[in-house]
Amino acid sequence: MCAQSESANHLHADRRVLLKFMHLASPIPHKRARIEIIPLIDIMFFLLASFMMVSLSQTHMKGIKVQLPAPQAQPPNDPNRPVSIRIGAGNAVSFDGQIVNDDEVLPRLFRLHEANAGIKVSISAEGMARHGDVITVLDKARRAGIEKVGYQIRAATGGAAAPPGAPGVPVAPGAPPPPPAPPR
Repeated sequence: MCAQSESANHLHADRRVLLKFMHLASPIPHKRARIEIIPLIDIMFFLLASFMMVSLSQTHMKGIKVQLPAPQAQPPNDPNRPVSIRIGAGNAVSFDGQIVNDDEVLPRLFRLHEANAGIKVSISAEGMARHGDVITVLDKARRAGIEKVGYQIRAATGGAAAPPGAPGVPVAPGAPPPPPAPPR
């Protein structure tokens, strides 16, 4: 029995040694399972686009032809219509296309304000009108008590004469050359 007990102890000792060797870390790293989110997003966008294309191809747009009424100009006695004031060259002032003398501008603005306290005025100027003339009409509108003033502003498209020598404008023969453009 003694031999058997020695051999049994010997086996137990060998197992302990084997167990110690079995717990060593592997040189290959152990990967944990995980869900990759980027390919999942790509697939979801592909499915969304596919469903949208299929649903759009299945709908048939049908329409009914309708004749809409033509736009009508506002009547001149409409109180909400703005009064158009245009300033031309040489301080020529016109109210809704009617030319008015310079001394009649302020009384006419007072009458418009008395008739309708919330009247709207739209001021525009021709290309050759002076800035001071426009400011004078604006000042008269303010003195008359008109608070709702609008400005019609548009790009100069042929309204003002271009200076000689500008691109596309011929220079008269014998005229001195135009001055050079200032550096930018």
